[in-house]
Amino acid sequence: MTAGGPTRRSFLGGSLAVGAAVAGGGVLGGVLGGAARASTPDPDEPQPIPATGTVLVTLGTAAGPAVRSPRRGIASAVVVDGHLYLVDCGLGVVRQAVEALLPMSELRAVLLTHMHSDHTAELPGLLLFNWGAPVDGFTRPFRVLGPGGAGALPEGAEAVVTPATPGTEDTVAALLAAYAYDVNIRVYDEARPPLPDLVVAEDIALPAGVGAGPRGPLAPPMAPFLVYEDERVRILAALVDHPPVYPSYGFRFETPHGVVAFSGDTAEHANVVELARGADVLVHEAVYLDFYRGNPDYPDEFIDHLAESHTEPEGTGRVAAAAGVGHLVLSHLAGVATDEQWAGAARTTFDGPVTVARDGQVFPIS
Repeated sequence: MTAGGPTRRSFLGGSLAVGAAVAGGGVLGGVLGGAARASTPDPDEPQPIPATGTVLVTLGTAAGPAVRSPRRGIASAVVVDGHLYLVDCGLGVVRQAVEALLPMSELRAVLLTHMHSDHTAELPGLLLFNWGAPVDGFTRPFRVLGPGGAGALPEGAEAVVTPATPGTEDTVAALLAAYAYDVNIRVYDEARPPLPDLVVAEDIALPAGVGAGPRGPLAPPMAPFLVYEDERVRILAALVDHPPVYPSYGFRFETPHGVVAFSGDTAEHANVVELARGADVLVHEAVYLDFYRGNPDYPDEFIDHLAESHTEPEGTGRVAAAAGVGHLVLSHLAGVATDEQWAGAARTTFDGPVTVARDGQVFPIS
């Protein structure tokens, strides 16, 4: 079970403060397994991720395609024995990953929960700014896994751009085409490996017999299914309920040192319980609806959308309790509330540890 939530600054540089709630920050520099900076590390500098064990880093914790708070866009990292796996690519993930001293040269997979812009907006930067040896980036192929095309817009939605709903494979292909001049020039002029050879995009295919879609149930009851496996980790997925978006996934990381589950964007849902069953840590999205209710700046239609598509803190606690998780971490925070308001509401339905995540916060799983 995870013992707490030290920030990037405190991890390995001082005491492991249980449930710490200090924003991660730091300076650039340092690589995985590099020499120690000093016999006594500076607690104000981030320390390299350890070469063994499993670590969760909540790189960005904000909800929504807007810049309205100091929080960065939604993104998380799981590092397993020095190998890197990312979940979502919200605004700020590129700089956050560097400041967290993540081993970008050891990137193995990027997982996208769904195609909302606040979860995908910085995918181009992630690919282009971490590519090749000149920036200590990736030089070996890695996977980008995410939803396939929805097949249609939600009923009643008007196609103001195109009726097509591209999935992960088409999106990555379009990004590489959009930056073709830059990619080609850098291969020629800087001897970088061809980027298209490194980025292996794949639409997540649903198991046979799962009936879902924009015209049917968005998240029918289902068992988590395998989407990625290597010698260090098994990653499973299940559909979650984020209307009107389809497909929308949550993920489960099974590692030799413990299990980390991610709800993705979702209403309270039984599929998340199954994804998180017995997990050491569940990272669950949360919305504080009391911030919006009665506020004339937010129309009723917007509030209804939040209530239908997201989970209030009490609901995250119910999911965590039903799944028997060891530690509930709230992220993708929509609305303004104090940490005690967020966590206190979750504790009314869950009696385990609850942490309101900060950008750059580190959770050692072992």
